[in-house]
Amino acid sequence: MNADPAAFRFVSTNRRVREDRRFVAGHGHFVADVALEGMLHVAILPSQHPAARIVSIDASAALAMPGVHYVLSGDELAAATDPLMNGLDTPKVQRHPLAVGQARYAGEWVVAVVAETRALAEDATEKVRVTYEPLPFVMNAEEALKPDSPPVHPAHGSNVLLDRTFVWGEVEKHFAESPRHLSFRVIWGRNSTVPIETFGVAASWDPWRDMLDVWASIQMPKYPDQIARALRIAANGVRVHQDVDVGGSYGVKRGIKQTVLVAHLARRLGRPVRLIEDRLENMRGGDAHGPERIFDVDVAFNNDGIVKSMKIRALDNAGAYAGRAPFQLGKPIGAIVGPYKIESVQYRAQSVTTNKAVQEAVRGFGQAPTNYAIETAIDKVAAAVGLERIEVRRRNFIRKDEFPYLIPSGSTYDSGDYHTVVDKVFAHIDFAAMEKERDRLRASGMLAGIGIAACLEPSGGNSSFEPLLNEKNTTTTWMDSCRINIDALGFVTVTIHNTSSGQGHETLVATVIGEVLQIEPDLIRVIRPDSLACLPSNSPVGSRMAIMLGGAAFHAAQKLKTKLTRIAAHQFGLGDDKVIYAAGGVKDPNSDRQLGWAEIINIAHRNHHLLPEGMEPGLESTHVMQVPTGGTLPKDGRVQMYPCHSFEFHVVLMAIDPALGKPEIRRYVIGHDCGTVINPHIVKGMTLGGVAHGLGAALLEEFVYDDEGHLITQSFMDYLLPSAHEVPEVEIVHHCTPSPYTVFGQKGSGESGYLGAPAAIAAAVNDCVASIGISFNKLPIRISAIGDAIADAQHGKSQEQAK
Repeated sequence: MNADPAAFRFVSTNRRVREDRRFVAGHGHFVADVALEGMLHVAILPSQHPAARIVSIDASAALAMPGVHYVLSGDELAAATDPLMNGLDTPKVQRHPLAVGQARYAGEWVVAVVAETRALAEDATEKVRVTYEPLPFVMNAEEALKPDSPPVHPAHGSNVLLDRTFVWGEVEKHFAESPRHLSFRVIWGRNSTVPIETFGVAASWDPWRDMLDVWASIQMPKYPDQIARALRIAANGVRVHQDVDVGGSYGVKRGIKQTVLVAHLARRLGRPVRLIEDRLENMRGGDAHGPERIFDVDVAFNNDGIVKSMKIRALDNAGAYAGRAPFQLGKPIGAIVGPYKIESVQYRAQSVTTNKAVQEAVRGFGQAPTNYAIETAIDKVAAAVGLERIEVRRRNFIRKDEFPYLIPSGSTYDSGDYHTVVDKVFAHIDFAAMEKERDRLRASGMLAGIGIAACLEPSGGNSSFEPLLNEKNTTTTWMDSCRINIDALGFVTVTIHNTSSGQGHETLVATVIGEVLQIEPDLIRVIRPDSLACLPSNSPVGSRMAIMLGGAAFHAAQKLKTKLTRIAAHQFGLGDDKVIYAAGGVKDPNSDRQLGWAEIINIAHRNHHLLPEGMEPGLESTHVMQVPTGGTLPKDGRVQMYPCHSFEFHVVLMAIDPALGKPEIRRYVIGHDCGTVINPHIVKGMTLGGVAHGLGAALLEEFVYDDEGHLITQSFMDYLLPSAHEVPEVEIVHHCTPSPYTVFGQKGSGESGYLGAPAAIAAAVNDCVASIGISFNKLPIRISAIGDAIADAQHGKSQEQAK
């Protein structure tokens, strides 16, 4: 279909987001709104030790309390269920919803108490007595690598989950030939998305029908399958109700351990059971933590600032269990050179277990930390050769006429026009004027600087990093699907087969189908059936919904459009290619004959004698869509990862008062190219939220543990989120380079803003303080760190002057 926005009727227009109406009016339907008759409630008793053997559990006092129904231990649950699935082939790193035999991090769930109310269950947890035998523990990833470090899982043999080195291209040759090299380390602090809603799940078991009903705030591929596996029941005995709204996620709403726990209790007690995490349960043990990563980077380049090769070592602290954490080292392989023509790369991906909370998927799935490392490298190259940072980027950018572009690791970038996006941003901000404003701020006594970052957002959500890092995994498809039905009165009902996570899927699908069928999108109803009535889907992850769900909706609508056209053409006695479909009707261009929407619908549903021979009556279509460019296994360590690649270019003007050390963003501009924008409001919301999220990762948010292995940022008093005071007005400069692999030319935007904001903000801070001879290489760069470093630099300078 034509990707020119001028050719669209509904796509790329500023249509309202239909979901917003119910949310703004307070009529969303969340898991906390699910009230089942006779429902019991769960509270969790966590471990107070980072590592300890569980000697005994005495629940007698808790069970004696009125209204308390059950106290569940890890041993009992493990006997009735199978271990949760690991992404890697690590059978000795077993994970259960409750600790079995040993607690492996402070905050790990040890006991679940079930009572008539949540408050009563919480009170009862205080009556449970657990006897522990403390064990040695390890918190630091580099310490965990050492052979003599305390083993988190002794049966596994070490703390190493993954240690894989990839070499793409002639790395050693390019390093030997390059006249300049530099090396550095940067560190990405442990943070997350911290949604407003914690994870919640309710479950009910019907023994007469052998049916488990689940309502949950999930964002999890293969969720029903994993529940069935763990509970040892048939997959068609799990019915997930997908009409539950999700109050924020961006990766962390995986919820498998919570669901298995609650589902087991519902079966055991014969009553519905619900768990809604409180903030403490969520932050210290609710699988809410994101990557914690150390990058050691070597760069080979010439005197003109052209980067020839890189060596990257990424060491990730996965926490106490494997889960999907190591895969967050895999996804960045699909954009390992960013938007640059770097000819060869050596990439060592290491993941280790420690006695911290489990790392789960977070927005970007490991791409934002990698972008931070790549953009730091480009800034350092510019400084080394004495060129402007933007000039070095321009020299290294892939040019528009070089697409599709094959990068060393095996992925092909679909399209892009990076130079034009940069030019548009610079024209928008008047970069010379911004530099003058920076200089004015410096003259007034402020520390001021400009940060820039250019990065890619791989989108389309393929799973090819899984077989790349685990050869036993042979998955080559990550499909999504859509079903459309036009009833006998001409009304269109669409089913989509995943949960809502706030990305406007209903608006997306209605817009796409309205565009194809040329009918008003607001007249199209979009529903989510339960999982037993669903077609295959892999959930809203990996910036994939515009591409995959939008593509499935497009193709399903095209099938219906073809059928409508054929029915009308048959009435005219013409071939399908001799008539024109327009505005829901069909006309003969060589006469005044035409059939409207209602007439064609009536024939399809009521006049079988008027249908073409062999055509089924009714109007229903489905489409299951494979990922564009997907379908192959890795070969020789190279793989086609995601099909589409959006581009971001960030420019930040920052000022720091040297007396306070508080960074203040004076201006924030982002150039954004995600191909054809289906709904501008949704993309804008994603981008603004992503920038705010990135600001938190750069300056504020971190899960910090003390020397005793305890999490000390357990509430929003300590885990600092950006507020309206910190988040600046964000100016967005749009550009459209359509993807050749998608139906409208669209690319993903679910991670936009976040993937480049931390790098740009960190660069701005370092530009601010460069004049006093300091820099920062670890995120977040907190106010206290900035203030202390400035004070130390000024004190050292004053001492030097006093000599």
